[in-house]
Amino acid sequence: MYSQTKIAIPIFQKNCEDVIEVARDCIDKGADVLEFRIDALSNPDISEIKNTIKEIDFPTIATNRINTEGGSFKGTEEERFNILYECCDVADYVDIELQSNDEYINKIHDTGVTTIVSYHDFEKTPKLSEITYIVEKEQELGDIAKVAFMPQDLEDTLTILAVLSHCKDTIAISMGDLGSYTRVMASKFDSPITFAAGTDVTAPGQIDIETMKALLNMDLNILDE
Repeated sequence: MYSQTKIAIPIFQKNCEDVIEVARDCIDKGADVLEFRIDALSNPDISEIKNTIKEIDFPTIATNRINTEGGSFKGTEEERFNILYECCDVADYVDIELQSNDEYINKIHDTGVTTIVSYHDFEKTPKLSEITYIVEKEQELGDIAKVAFMPQDLEDTLTILAVLSHCKDTIAISMGDLGSYTRVMASKFDSPITFAAGTDVTAPGQIDIETMKALLNMDLNILDE
């Protein structure tokens, strides 16, 4: 049985011209989805951002990550939300953090765009019960839950696999080199999306797209024997 997990490649560039160039390279390398990290742009302009997504013309996640979760957006929270909201009619997915104002999350979800509600912790991995609580909150507000945590030991990475095993419509990632294998294993649990690296590495432990596809194909070939 073939997994339905899509491979997303983040694009983290300072201007939209480079975003388009990198996007084409990522598509050529076999990406299923592109994550447009809007927070990387030096001068984010809503019209230019929307035109960029239209020109790329490929399944795209619009992400405007906040500083506290590894992002680089320098404007106000209202400005950050407005950009995401304006992307709802051109992007296939919009990623907004759980810690955002519920009103903002609801407005994005109400547009009908597939909403990814996310939570990142670059320091630790909580207990399974706490992560499950976070996922449930995310799923109450959006369509897909996303959690990413930094492991301190192998047991922490197994906690992430337990999340994938028990929670549907969930992206769960154990970051860093220790947890990098969870990005491949996500396909075993039919996680909707896993993340690989193209030109830009935006989180510790991301596997390059070529290696990711090779590992997934190797795994599928074994299953077929």
